[in-house]
Amino acid sequence: MDIRFATPDEVGAWNTHILANPDEGNVFQGDEFAEQKKLGNWTPRHIVAHKIAITVLEKPVLAIGKMWYIPKGPGIESTSALNDLLPSLTTFARKNGVFAVKIEPELEKSNESMRLIDEMGLLSVKPIQPHNSTVLLDISPKLDDIMAGLNQKGRHALRRAERDGVTVEQVDTNDKNCRLFYKMLAETAKAHSFVVRPYDYQSSFWRRYTNAGLGQLFFAYHEGTLITCGFAMVFGKKSLYKDGASIREKTVYGASHLLQWHMIQWAKKQGSKTHDLGGAPPSDKVHDEKHHHYGIGRFKTSFNKQVTDYVGAYDLPIKPIHYKLWQIFAERLTLRHWWRKHHQSWY
Repeated sequence: MDIRFATPDEVGAWNTHILANPDEGNVFQGDEFAEQKKLGNWTPRHIVAHKIAITVLEKPVLAIGKMWYIPKGPGIESTSALNDLLPSLTTFARKNGVFAVKIEPELEKSNESMRLIDEMGLLSVKPIQPHNSTVLLDISPKLDDIMAGLNQKGRHALRRAERDGVTVEQVDTNDKNCRLFYKMLAETAKAHSFVVRPYDYQSSFWRRYTNAGLGQLFFAYHEGTLITCGFAMVFGKKSLYKDGASIREKTVYGASHLLQWHMIQWAKKQGSKTHDLGGAPPSDKVHDEKHHHYGIGRFKTSFNKQVTDYVGAYDLPIKPIHYKLWQIFAERLTLRHWWRKHHQSWY
């Protein structure tokens, strides 16, 4: 398989090439995400493997070499296509001083897909993007049909919120609104034990996608009080519920459902056919009340009971000795040092 760095003309129209991939593109493979990751000292590399456009993020590791990270990619649609790609990617990465490539292909998990991946020499690792399992909603039908297709619980919740006076607005990503959202997001993160990046990073993310016409911030109010916020993204035929938060002290039943419904309407107008609710417990854990994301799963499956599981994230070792050093101690030290210095994830 032919593999090379993209030409300047190709890079100039990169999102078009990503959207033409077999998977119809992924927002985390788009130009905007690559630009955003420069804030974390990642260098974007644009690669074309046969007809597949691949956004690679590159970061050097002292005394070991370069790490390549392909967020939510490569944009293939089958395990056989991945198997065809890996030999060329391995050779090309080695020529460019890379010791390992981290991939996150959005291939649906099955016994067969997992068996085939095991045969490829890939090493399973913790996913970077938090959508290894998620809930997808088909939003290609008419809005009335989408509403009718929701679970009864979901329909009841958002209608209840409307009756109780909850209103939802699309708002600008100005500093005031971003700070309101970030404050609520940080409080939600603390309550649910997940980490939020610093304000400057988060606000630049929201503004970047809004300015590109690919993102929208939503605020929901009840009796004049801001009670829940959310940020949605769209990329080609797909949309994503990226971030969401609610106040702790004044919950209003169905407010988050109504907020999500407005996101769905917005995404549909932008051309989305499939709406990703942005992560859920794995399908075999979604009904486990002890799972730390049980409540999140319960909310999202009120739109669609089916949870989609992906195969996960994998490391492709390019230089085995260097990769072993990374595994044994270098990764732990690198991530720890970066956190102490920047108070956010190395990835």
